[in-house]
Amino acid sequence: MTRKTNYVDVIIISVIGIITFISLFPILNTLMISLSDKTSAAIGKVSLWPINFTLAAYAKMLEDLRFFTAFRVSVLRVLLGTSLNLLLSIHMAFPLSKSTRVFPHRNKFMWFIVFNMLFSGGMVPNFLLVKGLGLLDTIWALVLPGAVNVFNTIILMNFYKGIPPSLEESAMMDGARPFTILWYIYVPLAKASIATITLFAAVNHWNAFFDGLIYISTPAKVPLQTYIQSLVVVLNPAELQYMTPEEIALRMEVSNLTFNAAKVIVSMVPIIAIYPFLQRYFVTGIIMGAIKE
Repeated sequence: MTRKTNYVDVIIISVIGIITFISLFPILNTLMISLSDKTSAAIGKVSLWPINFTLAAYAKMLEDLRFFTAFRVSVLRVLLGTSLNLLLSIHMAFPLSKSTRVFPHRNKFMWFIVFNMLFSGGMVPNFLLVKGLGLLDTIWALVLPGAVNVFNTIILMNFYKGIPPSLEESAMMDGARPFTILWYIYVPLAKASIATITLFAAVNHWNAFFDGLIYISTPAKVPLQTYIQSLVVVLNPAELQYMTPEEIALRMEVSNLTFNAAKVIVSMVPIIAIYPFLQRYFVTGIIMGAIKE
């Protein structure tokens, strides 16, 4: 029995190892391309090890001060957007988790938000709305249009439904008001789901780039993803006379292939940094938030 169990363990571990390698290979390959010279990357020699190691692609990206300005804009966007998403989702999910006996118009509001999740006006109406509200070229144009995330609200709402009603009834008998019940009973018990939707919201705001293209016109207000999306490697002949031979050689080592790989790696770093702190809540939050009565 032990021998059979060992065989099964070996098979399971082998399958998991293969799946892990397949999942990580694109990321590792992209990293190695960003650390290789443009010739090796162009002819497809780079696999899991850099060829002719160079940091030229990263040096090119970091040499412009606009990179750090865009980075600060993206950090501000993540902080504002995630906080607003959480605040609205926490408060919106609370009444929607109640029965129609407690909240008679619950089904009407539920159908309304689900309809908005499935259908939208489109890019042009959204742009006209943002323009009409005077939000163009401000950080709020990146934050307010997606302030209410219906998917995250539904996850949190289903988690709230799993909390025993007796806790709320006991608190009400002691004179607690709805806001007190929400923040002192529901929110602490729902920390797994809240951590999960925090991760979702942060990743969504960090990776978004298209809204920066259509809503932001001032270079200093452009978020990081929009900025690095616009970067291309162009060797301007007018600049050559002001560059040293070492700078010219460094620039010649960079191609759009290696440069785009460096963009991808840089954009992943902040999310990879925060994910380990929220990962332990991730599975619990998804499972509990998916359970319905």
